[in-house]
Amino acid sequence: MFALWTWSAQHRAVGEAPPHGDAQSVALVVPTSDLAKFEVSEVDCALIEPDKLAGAPLDSPGRSVDAWRERIAGGDAALPIAGHAIPDATGSAVTSAEHAVAVFRHTTAVAAELRTALTAELRPYQVRGVSWLREAVEAHGGAVLADEMGLGKTLQTIGCLVGRADEGPQLVVCPTSLVGNWAHEIARFAPDLRTVTWRGGPLTAIDNRTVVLTGYPTLRMHGPDLMEHQWATAVFDEAQALKNPRTQISKAARTITADARIALTGTPVENRLEELWAILNLVAPQLFGHKTQFRRRFIRPIADGSVAAAARLRAVIEPVVLMRKKSQVAGSLPAKIHADLICDLTVEQQQLYDRLLEQAIDDGFGSGAQRQARVLAALTALKQVCNHPKLVTDDYDDSAELSGRSGKLDLCTDIVANNLETDSPTLVFTQYRKTGELLVRHFGEQFGVSAPFFHGGLNQQQRADIVRGFQADDGPKVLVLSLKAGGTGLTLTRAADVIHFDRWWNPAVEAQASDRVHRIGQTRTVTVTTLTTNTTVEEHIAAMHSRKSALSDIADMSGVAELARLDDDRLIATLRRKRAG
Repeated sequence: MFALWTWSAQHRAVGEAPPHGDAQSVALVVPTSDLAKFEVSEVDCALIEPDKLAGAPLDSPGRSVDAWRERIAGGDAALPIAGHAIPDATGSAVTSAEHAVAVFRHTTAVAAELRTALTAELRPYQVRGVSWLREAVEAHGGAVLADEMGLGKTLQTIGCLVGRADEGPQLVVCPTSLVGNWAHEIARFAPDLRTVTWRGGPLTAIDNRTVVLTGYPTLRMHGPDLMEHQWATAVFDEAQALKNPRTQISKAARTITADARIALTGTPVENRLEELWAILNLVAPQLFGHKTQFRRRFIRPIADGSVAAAARLRAVIEPVVLMRKKSQVAGSLPAKIHADLICDLTVEQQQLYDRLLEQAIDDGFGSGAQRQARVLAALTALKQVCNHPKLVTDDYDDSAELSGRSGKLDLCTDIVANNLETDSPTLVFTQYRKTGELLVRHFGEQFGVSAPFFHGGLNQQQRADIVRGFQADDGPKVLVLSLKAGGTGLTLTRAADVIHFDRWWNPAVEAQASDRVHRIGQTRTVTVTTLTTNTTVEEHIAAMHSRKSALSDIADMSGVAELARLDDDRLIATLRRKRAG
């Protein structure tokens, strides 16, 4: 894509974007008002594809447009700085004209190849993603494609695999729940490739144009079998699973011999910069082999607030990390609206919440490892009370009425009822298996709908059937999902409404789940609703979300650890229900 922008010589300032293509703000290097200096500024541009630039009816094209038009036609006109005014990662230099032309030439060639190699029409940024992957692999032996969820990392990677298919067999390692999805996507977009789903045992008859698909648990248990082969490419999907280099899975991943390694993740840094180093070390160990040096140069100074260190890090990782947001490359995606709703406890919930907390206080929270386990047990019980009293009482009578006993369930019921009336399919996420089963039962009783439950206890075929069924035009109106099992990798764009029934410590995990619907292919405004129970520990979790980002030190369990570090008085004050008045 070319970004068309204007400069007003009279006002010595950037003018309005030309009335062509898609309007978007782009960071460019532009002159300051005295014309002697330059600065990086967000400029209103019109994005236009190369084949449309030649015929675009521009009133005053200018030297940059003329030069690029000649280049597109095969000429070698010199580019003025305005024609390649892209800042580098640090914002201290301009991308060279030679690099800009080389990128254009390579990407144009890749686009021509993909038109016949893939049975898909890639968006311009996706073509650039495939081209970039090939460039990074050629130069550094590995790459991290870290586009925001929904931008098509799988399709871009398949485009890269197609280009390397004749160099030898290739390997894709992903969460078990996504193995079937990879097989489906390759068969759909690259039917000339042959896929083999591997669950352990001897690997035979694998050759060029073969892609072996396997899950991370299989890698952990049967890694040595993969070591016997030389892979042209090894792809690690949802690579945040490898963020801890000391785990068995990470160690097994590093033993795989491959000419190229590609890591895919929408969240390269969920919690700490050490996680980024682990992924960088996996794909390009020759560049990022020393963790101590990485910590000294980047992690520590960035933690101390060094802007210069953050800029240095961006410059160092730029050759091997491509990280783009929807707002940058997919302006056609509809808006995503967040609605954070507060729910009141019923009297039954209030009494049960208080009673369970007092019991936990009487039993004591202990110290050391025992303390964290007891805090977790108390938290789990209190959070489930917030969901519904039935989850923690001996009330296992399936004929017992569920409505009216949980403020959160009643509010969720109202939202789902409205969505059913407007024919808006809905996803409901919960972190608890028992809560999911309760929701399925309740929706059936209340609305007469059969809501599938996507959870970790299902096998791969069952999961694939649920996703396929929900995406069908006549699919279920409501789908309940486990936050962990259904929070990554799935495409569920038939829905435009997401409800988070309970709160998880890490905001990145909730955001990943929400992006199951806010992906390429979505045609409606997406509404993400979080339900937080008033006056309870859930408000504490919500407060953590508001003050910590995905780069903060807040892993899935670190919120529990944070509470466990409090003394008894402060811990109890945090857990205790805040009564009105």
